[in-house]
Amino acid sequence: MFTLQISAQNYNWARHDSLVKAGINQIYGIEFDKAEKTFDVVEKEYSTHPSGKFFKAMITWWRILLNLDDESMDQKFYDQLDETIKMCDDILDKNDENVDAMFFKGGALGFRGRLRAIRESWFKAALDGKEGLGLVFKAYQANPKNVDIQLGFGIYHYYAEVIPQKYPAVKPFMIFFPKGDKTKGLKELENVAWNGRYARIEARYFLLTLNFQFEENMTETLKWVHMLLYDFPNNPMFQRYYGLVYVKQNNYSEASKIFREIYYKCNQKMPGYNDRFKREATYYVGNDFMIKNKPDSAAVYFEKSEKLSLSLDKKEESGFQINAVLFLGMLYDQLGEREKAIQYYNRVLQLKERNNSHQQAAQFLKTPYKR
Repeated sequence: MFTLQISAQNYNWARHDSLVKAGINQIYGIEFDKAEKTFDVVEKEYSTHPSGKFFKAMITWWRILLNLDDESMDQKFYDQLDETIKMCDDILDKNDENVDAMFFKGGALGFRGRLRAIRESWFKAALDGKEGLGLVFKAYQANPKNVDIQLGFGIYHYYAEVIPQKYPAVKPFMIFFPKGDKTKGLKELENVAWNGRYARIEARYFLLTLNFQFEENMTETLKWVHMLLYDFPNNPMFQRYYGLVYVKQNNYSEASKIFREIYYKCNQKMPGYNDRFKREATYYVGNDFMIKNKPDSAAVYFEKSEKLSLSLDKKEESGFQINAVLFLGMLYDQLGEREKAIQYYNRVLQLKERNNSHQQAAQFLKTPYKR
């Protein structure tokens, strides 16, 4: 638990704890309007504590996370984090040993660095990471019983070893940082995932993504996915990873069940279930039909996926669009609609090359695709 030494005011800290936990659950449950109201109360009733400002920024973070290609909320997020950092700085000016202020400032810097890294602003991300990490270490020294602080350690220790291997552009910046240790990082994240107070869910989400993306350990990924979906069944990000585990295992039949549910929720316009999730869902449902040799049904879903891609792909064609167009050509060949198939193959040649897509399209223009 936080040390709650921000103010001498006679605050009801049990109520603060209850409100913050409720608001965090609302964020991960994609109940953003409810979370805004909850943290409005936190800001009003605990005006000298940075938790309200910080977690309001986390609402914006999740709005961004659900639609990463949309950068329209980036500045709002940076502004909210700057407000949190300024509030923490004011507190630390009066008491440079205040653990709460160190913790929330470190967290704000960490999340700012995460978005900057996503936007490939590596130098600024590195500066945020270095300053944030220093604060987290200092907060831990002051209060080693605060398990939540280990979230920062865990993320750092893991990424500091793995990211430079995956993104060589980052390597020059790592000379300013302590050495990484991914095994240690995973252990620290697991400790927070089981024993954390406010950071428990974030640690579980990190373990999900790290095991899926870097470790490629689908057993561990499923463990965390099941845990998160049990508590937050309508979080599209968690549900998406659930489906992608089966895609990675080439089990399209199971994947299709999950993506059909995502597709249904998108059609019901449930919060967070936007066109990006719908595009992905239709693609994998179509893939399942294609594998099961049901070209008419597959074509229906790939056409939906392609149409969504045309509106979503602003900078360049996505893999979803390229594959959907190629597959539609193949499917219409199967259905005996050669002229339609040729139109799709020619379109593939106008799109960027992806996994020999041009070679395949050129081949099928010469010789119709046969299953």
